[in-house]
Amino acid sequence: MNWEFIIKYLPLYEKAAWLTLRIGLAGVICAILLGLCCAVIQYYKIPILRRIIAVYIELSRNTPLLVQLFFIYYGLPKIGIQTDAQTCGVAGLAFLGGSYMAEAFRSGLEAVAVIQEESALSLGMNHYQVMRYVILPQAVSISVPAFVANVIFLLKETSVFSAISLMDLMFTAKDLIGLYYKTAESLFLLVVFYLLILLPVSILGSLLERRLRYAGFGA
Repeated sequence: MNWEFIIKYLPLYEKAAWLTLRIGLAGVICAILLGLCCAVIQYYKIPILRRIIAVYIELSRNTPLLVQLFFIYYGLPKIGIQTDAQTCGVAGLAFLGGSYMAEAFRSGLEAVAVIQEESALSLGMNHYQVMRYVILPQAVSISVPAFVANVIFLLKETSVFSAISLMDLMFTAKDLIGLYYKTAESLFLLVVFYLLILLPVSILGSLLERRLRYAGFGA
């Protein structure tokens, strides 16, 4: 292990890690919003939109992120829609993650007893108030384990961004391996920085799940 090489290129990995984290978090936030909207549409069984969401979920979950990125980055410009690499990365994560988040939120929504919605409506609440104050808080708490797993999954999927020339962690590692043939050192730094990104998410997710259970939510 060449520690001089590791110390020399540590700042390069740090810069790539911030780029990976920035794009990953933006994609995850967009995926959460998209997934929540899709889950609510499915929960209320809105006729036409429900079928469109079902097609979207099947398409998104049964195609690789790499193919989706290629379609956005190389395919959309053919019809006049130009995107840069970072926008493509965020859009790809949102498209893929939205379907997984939708299923996680949908399972949480369906786990809430129907009698609670009926009781809230009988007390004079409208459907928006029932969703906001009664159903959604419980559904989100139930969905925390799947939600955290999806966040970690999406952050790991950022490793394919190198295919569209984004200077992320994987691109940096492959570039250094190609230039200097320092495979062990480059992969060591790659693993370390991915752990620095993903371990806090995993720990915070476990703490959040435990806190919600102690508070009386969830299973």
